[in-house]
Amino acid sequence: MLTFILIAVTVLVSWLAFERPPLLNRLILWPPAIDRNHQYDRLLTHGFIHADWSHLLFNMITLYFFGRVIENVIGQLIGPFGFLLFYLSAIVIAILPTYLRHRHDPTYRSLGASGAVSAVLFAFVLIKPWSMIIVFVLPMPAILYAVGYVAYSFWMDRRGGDNINHSAHLSGAIYGVLFMLLMEPRVGTIFLERLMSPSFR
Repeated sequence: MLTFILIAVTVLVSWLAFERPPLLNRLILWPPAIDRNHQYDRLLTHGFIHADWSHLLFNMITLYFFGRVIENVIGQLIGPFGFLLFYLSAIVIAILPTYLRHRHDPTYRSLGASGAVSAVLFAFVLIKPWSMIIVFVLPMPAILYAVGYVAYSFWMDRRGGDNINHSAHLSGAIYGVLFMLLMEPRVGTIFLERLMSPSFR
């Protein structure tokens, strides 16, 4: 249920921001607004707006497929609102390295739920590493996608130039794994056991 609510709110806020540029400018992560005007809410609100419909669609489809599983797992660990805490905190944690790097750069802006979605994706991989997922119509194990995702994000973050915050992808991925391990340390052992016993289901 929380996954669907987050998707609905994100789609609504993103759509409103598409139609109202002043709203987008108020919600987007813009370091000077945080540093000078103390608008700390931007560390969270930037995760509910997107650059365009394709950006929004990709993130929400990913959240739909993986969020429901992780919502159920986290709900069993820390209660019904645990997933909401996880997702919202992932938005903030994933963007912090980027914010600190660009906090004095008035030309820098960032938006999108990619950091939080990355956290959800990697929490899923920790639980079901060999689960088959569809990537650009091609089926592949979640763990293989995760390795490729990290390698690509790391490379593109070093390369730069495509206006995508790959650093947030990496931070979100790390946070997703650490959050799950903190909530239930046995998840690490379970992951290793499943990793050593491939089951493509």
